[in-house]
Amino acid sequence: MLKILVCVSGGGTNLQAIIDSVNNGTIRNTEIVGVISNNRNAYALERASQNGIKAEVVSPKDYENREDFNKALLAAMESYEPDLIVLAGFLVVIPEIVIERYEGHIINIHPSLIPSFCGTGYYGLKVHQAALERGVKVTGATVHFVDAGTDTGPIILQRAVEVEAGDTPEVLQKRVMEQAEWKILPKAIDMIANGEVSYKQI
Repeated sequence: MLKILVCVSGGGTNLQAIIDSVNNGTIRNTEIVGVISNNRNAYALERASQNGIKAEVVSPKDYENREDFNKALLAAMESYEPDLIVLAGFLVVIPEIVIERYEGHIINIHPSLIPSFCGTGYYGLKVHQAALERGVKVTGATVHFVDAGTDTGPIILQRAVEVEAGDTPEVLQKRVMEQAEWKILPKAIDMIANGEVSYKQI
């Protein structure tokens, strides 16, 4: 049984997709052991509560400096003894000590087809704004393993989504979530849980 810890910052729609996929058997042999948010107002915490999943807040605002926060985040993660950490809209730069501790056991969902519109500064609506400004006809989402770079780790899955005339960043974001993110993130977790892919294989 793969024990996963999900890290979130906002509404938790990807968390909900994971919860639903575990419940309906789309994600096999997997248990969500906890949820960590850096934002105490994140609706994702309510989603966890509604599904009986332990959740907690670890916020940089509660610590005097980044080093103290980084240590607290690692300690919180370790308390769940996860096999896999899933970054599902977690708007925190992952500390080096966490990457070293869980190398090959952290995945992230990014709302573009990496290597397009990724890296430092590309998150949330900013990704979709950039795609529209560039005039691309196709965008999408990527699930990848996390390494020391920003959005540079080995790619597990990608799914393309067409950009339509009149799209706003908000409209495009919703379509990318519905057609790509909510499908490939659960699929990637299922593949890892069932030995179909690993960090060393890619």
